[in-house]
Amino acid sequence: MIIVLTSQIQSNKKRKGVFMMRKGFFRIALILLTVSFFICFPLAAEKGVQKASLKGFPEYVEKTMKEWEVPGVAICIVKDGEVIFSEGFGYRDVKQGLKVTPRTIFNIGSTAKAFTATCVGILVDEGKIEWDKPVRDYLPSFKLKDPFASERMTPLDLLSHRSGLPRHDYMWVSASGNNPTRKEILDRLQYLEPNTDFRTTYHYSNLMYLVASEMVGRIAGTTWDEFIKERIFDPLGMSDSNVSLGETQKSPDYAFPYMKIKGKVVQIPFQSYKNCAGCDSINSTIRDMAKWILLNLNKGKHGEKQIISEANLKEIHSPQMISSKSISDEFFYSSSALGWFITGYRGHLMLTHGGGALGLNSLVSLLPRDHIGVVILTNIQGTPVRNIIMHNLYDRLLGLDQIPWDKRFKAQQEKYKKVAEKAKQEKEKDRKLDTKPSHPLENYTGDFHNPGYGIISIEREVDHLKATYKSVSYTLTHYHYDTFEFTDVQNPHQMMPFIHASFFADSKGNIQSLSLPLEPRVKDIVFTRMLEKK
Repeated sequence: MIIVLTSQIQSNKKRKGVFMMRKGFFRIALILLTVSFFICFPLAAEKGVQKASLKGFPEYVEKTMKEWEVPGVAICIVKDGEVIFSEGFGYRDVKQGLKVTPRTIFNIGSTAKAFTATCVGILVDEGKIEWDKPVRDYLPSFKLKDPFASERMTPLDLLSHRSGLPRHDYMWVSASGNNPTRKEILDRLQYLEPNTDFRTTYHYSNLMYLVASEMVGRIAGTTWDEFIKERIFDPLGMSDSNVSLGETQKSPDYAFPYMKIKGKVVQIPFQSYKNCAGCDSINSTIRDMAKWILLNLNKGKHGEKQIISEANLKEIHSPQMISSKSISDEFFYSSSALGWFITGYRGHLMLTHGGGALGLNSLVSLLPRDHIGVVILTNIQGTPVRNIIMHNLYDRLLGLDQIPWDKRFKAQQEKYKKVAEKAKQEKEKDRKLDTKPSHPLENYTGDFHNPGYGIISIEREVDHLKATYKSVSYTLTHYHYDTFEFTDVQNPHQMMPFIHASFFADSKGNIQSLSLPLEPRVKDIVFTRMLEKK
């Protein structure tokens, strides 16, 4: 009896043990299932939110393009380490009806500056350059008009727009392609007027990025062109990217440039920026640029390879100089980083840089804390479409109310038109009517030279003067006294219409010089008559 009872008790204990084991198993399974649900559900939910946030976005882009008469746009979006959107809209070639694709090549304009800063950062990683050492340690021939700036300028200064030198863009670029070489530009820097002291004020400068690119090539024992291909394009797999207009035009898929002239969108000639490498000579696609964004969002790492150290990429992404003191409900004060601008968009840290080439426009932007990046490439100059699209995308992806940016930019454009028209009317008040030139027209002819800007030639054509600068010709119309206005430009897309050239005589009454307001932040650029060749 005792034996049987003991046996039953043992049997009951076994059953209870099995039950408890099963109960424990199911409890663990339930916990694992619950955990997996909370792990997986947010991922699925997030993808669903992303998809929902972009609902209607393609239609929004097409509507915006139509409103602003934009031929073509390419857009890519990166979120949480993945490309979530990559599409082309409209036409890369309107005449031939060729559409924009993710592999359409565009010139990316000044968004190339971040690439140049990264090239410098890579050489800092290798101990070949230091951010705070003088540029002359690397480029002994570097010389500006300000001797102190020449001696103390560092790579960090070059890339953060605090050289004291304003843009002086007319000295290096024209649509004719007859531009000074890189070496000629570097040699001419010493003749360009600064307008503020070194390191005191932000002044955007393409020229300092040319200096940085030449420094990269010299220290690396190659050229900037080769360095960027070998150290950035190739490792990232940016196989469609290049730094040559000629190479772009060998591709079966590239965008033609357009501009609105006299109310009509027309195709214009390409412009090469080869002579100012490092500032805006890169051509690329949204497919390739997505890889560039990922590198910047992933702390300088591509896959398992560290292209640039996290520390030096952080330096590139850090504010160096206040670039704008304006503030609004959506934007915070802007600072210049190295090849980027830093601000806040509706409470979110934003790095961004736009690019403008003749007939082309681009924008690259990051929200690093939100792991979002956007690239927008367009083939028309002079519209805010890139910014309208970017802001709308951020509103969508951040789950914010969509601000009517198109309406805001239209209102802003109308305001600028009124301001420009008023300024033109005020300027006309200074014009002295019923005056004549002090000399016969042939006395104004000849070649005039400025050591920084080169040569401008003046010729007589029957009843008027013609000016030729970098192979581009302009009609000079008498304005008043010895001042003439650049009008009737040979090609409407050229760069110097409606500025005034003033001629000056020496003590003997001979016309010896002319001045042109080619850089608004300094006094007029003076060109002196060259001796006639015998």
